[in-house]
Amino acid sequence: MTGSVEMVLHSQSELEDIAARLAGHAAANLMIYLRGPLGAGKTTFARGFLRGLGYTGVVKSPTYTLVEPYSFDSMMCYHFDLYRLADPEELEFTGARDYFNESSICLIEWPEKAAGFLAEEDIDCVLEHHPQGRKMTLTACSTKGEQILLLFKAD
Repeated sequence: MTGSVEMVLHSQSELEDIAARLAGHAAANLMIYLRGPLGAGKTTFARGFLRGLGYTGVVKSPTYTLVEPYSFDSMMCYHFDLYRLADPEELEFTGARDYFNESSICLIEWPEKAAGFLAEEDIDCVLEHHPQGRKMTLTACSTKGEQILLLFKAD
């Protein structure tokens, strides 16, 4: 896949707005990997994305629970934070594979912690610290991801 978008974001609210805009083009059966160092904005991205889907409640970081579910009319969105995962097989014991289905969107922080136990990503989101805020790179990793990024770029 070749589609990608790179941008510098100057604030948390700008990151949330961009994630919400991306969510406006998303549909169920989608995997988004969120990569980057601590404090780069992965959970902020997830919060904005969930707001873009219409969620109005508190968005908690699932650092200790590994996953937080969010229910919508026609789908579920699961926000994973795998930072504390000691072994990739731990994810298998949580029943996480059941979440990777046609009626779910999965946002996965620290996907490298569960290498080999996750479904392939449609979009890879890399967040990095930047002198002006954060640098975000969205890369399409599937045809579906490419279509979403094309729509995202067009609006």
